[in-house]
Amino acid sequence: MAAIRNLTVKLLAFSLIIAGMVYVIQAFIMPEWIHATFWIMLSFFMLLTWVTGILTSYLIKISKENSVNILLGAIGIRLMASIGFVTIILLLKTENIILFVINFFIVYLLYLLFDIYGVIANLRPNSR
Repeated sequence: MAAIRNLTVKLLAFSLIIAGMVYVIQAFIMPEWIHATFWIMLSFFMLLTWVTGILTSYLIKISKENSVNILLGAIGIRLMASIGFVTIILLLKTENIILFVINFFIVYLLYLLFDIYGVIANLRPNSR
């Protein structure tokens, strides 16, 4: 339970930092750099990262020897869900597709870095 709470707090803090930076860019610097669906995109990645994080944490508690397979499975789930999200948004005839794709990959890579940092932080105590 503490691991879930820790993940949730870190994820909320990380997401609020991203949201704050995007708000500043959108309000004061260059609003045309932010796609209209950005807030939906941010919510999607926040929810996806939270769900895969809880699932990974639960599965690793059950079977530590399969941790590599569990982590690769979580990455596969994230990739398939992201492809599905992009497909749905593109089927809805979203305007300015290039800006959407650029914003999508920036957010995707930021949340991927968040996950990699979390995995490395969790592996450090196990390596001793």
